[in-house]
Amino acid sequence: MIIDGKDLVLGRLASFAAKRLLEGEQVAIVNAEQVVVSGRQDATFDAYDAWLETRNLTNPRKGPFHLKRPEELVRTAVRGMLPFDKPRGRKAFRRLRVHIGVPKELSGKELMSIPDASLERLGTRRFIRVGELSKHLGARF
Repeated sequence: MIIDGKDLVLGRLASFAAKRLLEGEQVAIVNAEQVVVSGRQDATFDAYDAWLETRNLTNPRKGPFHLKRPEELVRTAVRGMLPFDKPRGRKAFRRLRVHIGVPKELSGKELMSIPDASLERLGTRRFIRVGELSKHLGARF
């Protein structure tokens, strides 16, 4: 299954993908930089900036590691919807692929959109795209 992430809400997309992964399907999400996070832009930036400041004081190289690229942010959201501490969730997570844009090997295939996760169903016009968020965090893509 290939899901086009353009104008889809991140949490709803992640829960849909997690359900399909747990059913045993291969899931690929394309256009990860165009996925939408709902909420005010400045509040979203503040929350992610606070998240970036958490670190291990004794040895920062031991983590936590903060992912900044759009495909990593979407992948982390899907991982949060899976029972990752169990073998079933880990196997499901291995079946997930997330891409920026549409790669060559998936360009000729049919892309699926999720009407329930669409931006039009969002009750507010306050949102930010994952690509803008990752640029704010310092990612280069």
